[in-house]
Amino acid sequence: MSRRKTRPRTSPARPPAPAVTPESPCPCGLDASYGACCGRFHTGTGGSAPTAELLMRSRYSAFVVRDEAYLLRSWAPETRPGEVDFDPGMRWTGLEIESAGDGTAFHQHGTVTFTARYVHGGEPGALHERSRFARHEGAWVYVDGDVGE
Repeated sequence: MSRRKTRPRTSPARPPAPAVTPESPCPCGLDASYGACCGRFHTGTGGSAPTAELLMRSRYSAFVVRDEAYLLRSWAPETRPGEVDFDPGMRWTGLEIESAGDGTAFHQHGTVTFTARYVHGGEPGALHERSRFARHEGAWVYVDGDVGE
């Protein structure tokens, strides 16, 4: 009887993030490069997002590039999960901001209603959410949201 070598089982690796470079168009949909737009918030070189809408856009872009550290850093401590579970079959394809309420330098709370488009398992779909944001230690953070149809 011959013996075959087997590899030890390992947990599946995280899926690779899409190839987005600082020169790529920003995934959030604004007319700017990723590096000049959301990427500056992800790296911290641009400080923190000055409005709830820009935080929403930067968080969407963080889901696109799978930047778990930024997502957790920009999440309110009272609602922040321990980790972000990226679905390897999900590819985000576009963001539409439908409305933004308050959320400027003059506010402590704000809301952003958006539709994020995606492809999952080859099928297109959309996530519609009204997100709530608040200031925490001077910076905008995501609190929670109501997901709709």
